[in-house]
Amino acid sequence: MPLDAVCLRAVVEELRPQLTGLRIDKVQQPSRDQVILLLRAGKLLLSAGAGAPRLQLTELPRDNPAQPPMFCMLLRKHLTGGRIRDLTQPGMERLVVLTVDITDELGQSGTRKLILEAMGRRSNLILTDGEDHIIDCLRRVDYEMSPQRQVLPGLYYRLPQSPAGKLPLTDLTEERWEEILQGANPEKRLDDLLLDTFFGLSPLVARELAFRVSGECDVRLLQLGEEGRQRLKKALFGLLKDVTENHFTPIILQRNGKYEDFTYLPISQYGPETANVECGNFCTMLDTFFEARERQERARQRGQDLIRLTTNARDRLKKKIGLQEKELADTENRDELRIRGDLITANLYRMERGMSSVCVQNYYDEAGGELTIALDPLLTPQENAAKYYKRYHKAKTAQRYLTEQLAKARSERIYLESVLEELRQAETEQDFIDIRNELREAGYLKQMKVKKEPKRPTSGPREFRSSAGLRILVGRNNRQNDKLTLKEAGRWDLWLHTQKIHGSHVILCTGGAEPDSRSVEEAAMLAAWYSQASGGANVPVDYTQVRHVKKPSGARPGMVIYDPYQTIFVTPDEALVKALRVK
Repeated sequence: MPLDAVCLRAVVEELRPQLTGLRIDKVQQPSRDQVILLLRAGKLLLSAGAGAPRLQLTELPRDNPAQPPMFCMLLRKHLTGGRIRDLTQPGMERLVVLTVDITDELGQSGTRKLILEAMGRRSNLILTDGEDHIIDCLRRVDYEMSPQRQVLPGLYYRLPQSPAGKLPLTDLTEERWEEILQGANPEKRLDDLLLDTFFGLSPLVARELAFRVSGECDVRLLQLGEEGRQRLKKALFGLLKDVTENHFTPIILQRNGKYEDFTYLPISQYGPETANVECGNFCTMLDTFFEARERQERARQRGQDLIRLTTNARDRLKKKIGLQEKELADTENRDELRIRGDLITANLYRMERGMSSVCVQNYYDEAGGELTIALDPLLTPQENAAKYYKRYHKAKTAQRYLTEQLAKARSERIYLESVLEELRQAETEQDFIDIRNELREAGYLKQMKVKKEPKRPTSGPREFRSSAGLRILVGRNNRQNDKLTLKEAGRWDLWLHTQKIHGSHVILCTGGAEPDSRSVEEAAMLAAWYSQASGGANVPVDYTQVRHVKKPSGARPGMVIYDPYQTIFVTPDEALVKALRVK
């Protein structure tokens, strides 16, 4: 669900005692919509992304661009060294105000406010001075974009207008609730009534209240009866009490092993197929829920050009392979061309120039039937025979050539699909740089002379520890897979890879000893997780000693062959992957 006002209130109440009085040491802007304040308590993330606006302490690693954006530089100027005085949520708005006491360059004390408007597509991050004049904002809103409310430097900051006709949940009283029920349309669905009456509730919570009252999500007001109305009143004022007293339970809804939603109270409307996974706190809940989504979004933003280039190259190869397979199928009947040439040669005495066809006895047919052969009337009989022989030899040569080209094209397509899988799994800026270099070396990107960039540390493979303490390494891209398997791994270490499925090379470091079965299973789990089958079950994973893994001459990066090997079937488990990872 989106971070509704009640859930945002829960996050604010959790963060306020942790943040008050802390000094802002650094300001970072890892992406266009995200700002991170580095504090003693950790990293405070303020996200104004349309799909995931939120405020939280985060532990997820995020790379910063080589050149910080202008808004980041402005925040550094005004906020670095300041101390957080307060964290507030005006009313029941999806809005948070971070008040910071600062000392300016002249040594004078002052106040700055960093305001997060977590409102879907209209989300914004706004910096104001102590008198609420806008210094700057992440997204500037002029008159053409919004005649009712502009957000521009120099203007006075005004709170967004509350939804007309709606009541903040915290202003609800028993008398007001009775008035709402008396004026409500009895044909109206209960969840729609709640959404149209209060702002701050999400559709998920409105449906849950309706389900708790009646056992159905789409129940109408007239179906409740007096007893049902009393249950509704009790449920609604119970929620109001939880909001007032800050009694919340951070919960992620999990279905089929995937995180579907999150909320602040147990959800029962989906039945037993959806599990309520309780988290220790709201910041952990948000990190857990958004981790995979953010990784995909980073891949989409940072690797968009690479994804487009690789996808186009793969699609062109698919089309080319289809045409070549059709041409190869056409060459299967090439013997018919040779037979026609032989039959024309055997019947030259019966033919004359200018004939368009000839009917001859087919002595290749066991039944001795006749065969009608088309002729070119402009050619002599001998030239017609030569033409059929030429087509036969051309088809024979084409078969050999097409077989070679098809094998090469199919191998190329497999390689490009592995690159797309690398892009999907990319986690850091260096991952994208490595993949870009790989595509440049493979000839998919032009070798261009670019200005010298600051040298970045080379990223190593992902590192894990099995339950028995054995080291497990997982490659990040094809070139790193080659380096890990063919150069760095010991001959007696265990090599693992999903069977006939694109994925990373995994090395279980054994030190020459026989690994325990649990470590092998955990390494296979990692191989399945970092592959195209990460969402599947009973994924086949091949494993063998590194000494049995070879790279064919001329093969693309990441492509190897191995024999002998064994196969284990595992189901990827995200919680186990996180538990095994070395920080």
